[in-house]
Amino acid sequence: MTPRSRRRGRGAIYAYTTKAGTRWRWQIYEPVDPAAPDGELKRTSKGGYLKADGADEGLREALARLKARARAATPKGTTFDTYGREWLDGIDVAPSTRAGYERLFRLYLSPKLGNSSLEGITPSALKRHYAFLRREGGQDGAELSANTVRKAHVVLGSILDAAVDDGLLTSNAARRTKVVKAPTGKQVRAAAPEMVTWSASQLNTFLAWDRDVYQDEHHAFWFLLARTGMRRSEGLALRWSDIDVKHRRVSVRRAADTIAHGTVKSTKSGKARVIDVDSETIDVLKSWKALRGSLSLDLARADAYLFGDDGGNVINPNRATARWAVRVAAARRALGEETLPAMPMHGLRHSHATLLLAEGVHPKVVQERLGHSDISITMSVYSHVTETMQRDAADRLAAVFAGA
Repeated sequence: MTPRSRRRGRGAIYAYTTKAGTRWRWQIYEPVDPAAPDGELKRTSKGGYLKADGADEGLREALARLKARARAATPKGTTFDTYGREWLDGIDVAPSTRAGYERLFRLYLSPKLGNSSLEGITPSALKRHYAFLRREGGQDGAELSANTVRKAHVVLGSILDAAVDDGLLTSNAARRTKVVKAPTGKQVRAAAPEMVTWSASQLNTFLAWDRDVYQDEHHAFWFLLARTGMRRSEGLALRWSDIDVKHRRVSVRRAADTIAHGTVKSTKSGKARVIDVDSETIDVLKSWKALRGSLSLDLARADAYLFGDDGGNVINPNRATARWAVRVAAARRALGEETLPAMPMHGLRHSHATLLLAEGVHPKVVQERLGHSDISITMSVYSHVTETMQRDAADRLAAVFAGA
C-alpha cells in the first residue's frame, strides 16, 4: 500500500488492490482514552472508497470527530494560564529560548489573560490586551515597545496553535489579523532605537585608551569583537584550538549560554563559520595567550577558553556586558562625551558591519562574517549603510559613462 500523508492532523490515506480494482482507505491513530491524549493509541480505519478524494473526505471527518471527542473529554474552562504553563513545560527549545518565552508569558500574558478560559481568548480580547500592553504594559506602567508586544504575540499564538492541535479550540484567535492588531515587523523597525556605532577613529581611540591608560585585562576581548563582529557569547566560547595563527583565521563553533551558566551551546544560526582576521589581531591574541599561560599552562592549552575566568570556566555573557558598560563610562569621562557616544556592547558588532559596508565590502561577505542565516537580515539591519552604497554606486556608474 502506498500512503499519502496529510499536511494537518494525524492520519493518512492508502491505495490498495482488490479483485474489483484499486480502492482507498483512511487511517488514523487516536487515544484509547480521549481524556489522555498522550496515552496509549489505537488504530481506526475505513476502506472501500473508489477514489482518493472520497477517502480524503472521510479522513477529514474522522479527524473532526476526534477533535470533538477531545474537547468533550476536557474539563470546561481550562484556563490560559494552566494550559500555557503546560505548553512551556513541553516545548523542546534551547534553554535561552525557553527563558525568553517564560519571561514573556509571566510578564505580559499571564497577568491579564491567565484566568481566562481558552475559549475566552477572543480576537476582541486580544485587541484590547495588545492596546493595553502598548499603552501601559511595561515596568511601572510605562509604554511597552512594539518589539516586545510582537514577541508576546508570537508566544501567545503558538500556545493557541497547540490548543487547536489538541482539540481544545476550533480556531486560533491570534490569527484573526483583521481584528487582532499586533505590531508588524515594519512598525517594530520604525520604533526601534537608533543604532549607535563608532567610527574607525573612535574605536581606535577607545581601544588605545583601554589598553594603555585603563590597562584593561579584557582589552583583547573588546579588540577581537571589534575586528571580527562576532557576538559576545561566541567570543566567550572560543577555545585556543579555534585560532589558526598560520592562516589568520578564527573558527566560531559555539556560544556561551546566558541561562545555563558555565556551559556552551551552538551558535545562533546553528552553524559554524570561519572569520579571516588581520595580523594585528593575531598579535593581540598571541600576547593574550602568553599572558594566560603565565598564570597557568592549563589556560593556554588547545581546549582552554580564550576569555574564561582564572579557573578556566566560561564567563556568563551578561558579566561581559556589565564590564563593557563600566569601561565605556570611564572612557567617556576621561576622553570627553563628545569624543565617544554611549554605545552598548552589541555596538561593536554593528560598528564592524557598518565599517565594512561603508568601505564597499560585498554584503554577502559581511553576512558570512556576522553569521546571519540569510543575507536579507544583513541588508535589513544595515539598510542605513546600503542606502549610502546605492548613492556611491550611482556616482561611480556616472563616472564610468563620463569617461567612456
